[in-house]
Amino acid sequence: MINNNNKPKFKKEFKFNLYWVYLLVGLFLISLLFMDDKPIRKEFTYDQIEQFVKEDAIEKIVVTTNRNLANIYIKPAKIEEVFGKEDAKNVVKPVLEIQIPSADRFAKDINKWQKKAGLEKKPKAKDKKENATANETEKSANIPIKYDEDADYGHIIYGIAPILFFVFIWFFMFRRMGGGGAGGGIFSVGQSQAKLFDKNTNKDKITFKDVAGLSEAKEEIQEIVHFLKNPAKYTELGGKIPKGALLVGPPGTGKTLLAKAVAGEADVPFFSLSGSDFVEMFVGVGASRVRDLFRQAKEKSPCIVFIDEIDAIGRARGKTIHSGGNDERENTLNQLLTEMDGFGSNSGVIILAATNRADILDKALLRPGRFDRQIMVDLPDVIGRREIFNVHLRNVKIDESVDIEFLAKQTPGFSGADIANVCNEAALIAARKGKNTVQKQDFLDAVDRIVGGLEKKNTIMTKSEKALTAYHEAGHATVSWMLQYANPLIKVTIVPRGRALGAAWYLPEERQHITTAHLLDDICSTLAGRAAEEIIFGEISTGALNDLENTTKKTYALIAYYGMSDKLRNISYYDSTGASEYSFSKPYSEETAKLIDKEVQNVIDEQYERAKKILLEKKDGLIELANLLIDREVIFTEDVERIFGKRPWLSRADELNAEAKDKEAKDKEAEAQKLEEKKTDEEKKEETATPAEQENAEKQGTPLSETVNAPEEKPESPA
Repeated sequence: MINNNNKPKFKKEFKFNLYWVYLLVGLFLISLLFMDDKPIRKEFTYDQIEQFVKEDAIEKIVVTTNRNLANIYIKPAKIEEVFGKEDAKNVVKPVLEIQIPSADRFAKDINKWQKKAGLEKKPKAKDKKENATANETEKSANIPIKYDEDADYGHIIYGIAPILFFVFIWFFMFRRMGGGGAGGGIFSVGQSQAKLFDKNTNKDKITFKDVAGLSEAKEEIQEIVHFLKNPAKYTELGGKIPKGALLVGPPGTGKTLLAKAVAGEADVPFFSLSGSDFVEMFVGVGASRVRDLFRQAKEKSPCIVFIDEIDAIGRARGKTIHSGGNDERENTLNQLLTEMDGFGSNSGVIILAATNRADILDKALLRPGRFDRQIMVDLPDVIGRREIFNVHLRNVKIDESVDIEFLAKQTPGFSGADIANVCNEAALIAARKGKNTVQKQDFLDAVDRIVGGLEKKNTIMTKSEKALTAYHEAGHATVSWMLQYANPLIKVTIVPRGRALGAAWYLPEERQHITTAHLLDDICSTLAGRAAEEIIFGEISTGALNDLENTTKKTYALIAYYGMSDKLRNISYYDSTGASEYSFSKPYSEETAKLIDKEVQNVIDEQYERAKKILLEKKDGLIELANLLIDREVIFTEDVERIFGKRPWLSRADELNAEAKDKEAKDKEAEAQKLEEKKTDEEKKEETATPAEQENAEKQGTPLSETVNAPEEKPESPA
């Protein structure tokens, strides 16, 4: 048995913290407001003193000459008369405080009031001789009066306290701003905030194996890492290392993850910071931090510097509303441009940056020599999503019902961050239900949770509200099923989620080209919900707000951006540079604006009437589908197919699957043909082979064709 009492006890070391001093000073200043060792005081008027003198209620008086203040102490027997019965119970040392005109005037008034009340005390002859130099008032007064001077420390502290407070705030702010520097404090405010990662500090490494679905971007990034590891391979052919690479893509696609993989793979120092780390409230701090960053990078050369969200400082100059020559952000950008490719050299320093707003960056920042490469990190396709699912499902316990290929097809438009969220939500849902493994339905519920919001099972709806929602969603499902280019339907539900009372779930097709017919079918199916309300109930509701918003945006894009209008054909007013964000004028005239509005209205009206026509033709199916929704609340593709029949068109996914099957069949056929040709060649060689070759092949146990084609062994030549 081990005796735990013999184990050495380690005492915790005391660590001094400067913030404790701040706390003690603050508590001391606060205590001065509440600590008072003087007796209880009561304010009263100057004329009331005469009444207290007549009643012989005054025990003594203390006069503070430098403040013209008198503290009158009341006799214990007279407390109730002066303070009242109620207040007298709480009084211990009763004192009356009064502001007096002056000490001499107060002494004369006291003597006068005592004479008037007959309370004057006449001194004896002996007293007169002994106190000949004493104050005349004290000689003859019945009430003793003491004169004193107050140092008035309270006023001194109250005068200094605000100054000390602002000094404390100023000192605290500079300590906070200079926290990232080496020395801290005010003198480090201009130092770089970058974090340095190297072989020793980067313990939790992320490698390129952890990055999935970004094959093209990963290949370009890996080339930079290979250049740093083996530069001779490239320099022998005259190649130079890229000075910078800009990662561009939507949020959540893995730009920062790629940078972390570079930090894990590269055997060189890696500096990481955000674009907002250069922004500070003081002028010149941003530029100073840029200089300090590149100074540190050159000392560690060769190295990599990663700036995340570079649009915080790289926004195009001269396009902001509050712009000027002394703008701090522009000064920081100018210094960054100079350091990246200016008069001086920064060889061996590679800049990696990430942004999702490349359109607003300054052109000088994007030119070759600063960012030689712009690497697009786009949303993953179905193959990329499958790889991302494989990465995130490594530590998730899944059962046999989970098909990763199916999950990849069910999540079009999802980024890597979204897929990670789906896997986490599915695990949480399975744990909430008490399951041992995560099943297929948990992943589907997780997708619904992320796309539609939390399911509201306790929402109370009347029969009429439920019927209106059911017909609205049935209208979407009916029209989308009857249109060729509408997205394939997955399910329809009237269970409220998020802000929606119901929803029709589709599987968006990731088409590379979108034609006018695709857009018009999409607009028509979106308007079908309101059209169904008008046909069945004869009125419309506000439930179509989201549908109308999406329809209007798509129609304006169709007319003003894609040039698909008959009256505005092949004209686009889309500005990919983002300059129109800061402009108060439009790139077209008022007449053109009216024409655009008119064309938008015409397209929406045409597609609305088209949706109504389809619903009227399929009214029986619409009613049956709505009733089924009211009964079951959720219906799937099989239910719609049973009511309206199978769609006569193939979806894009079906086309891809058919092409994949055809390709697989052709590959098998080609492989079988090769085997047949090989077999035929062997038979021909056996027929033409000599008896000696056949006997040799039988001895070696090899096919005759290999024996015939084998090279002849030449005898070694004598030395």
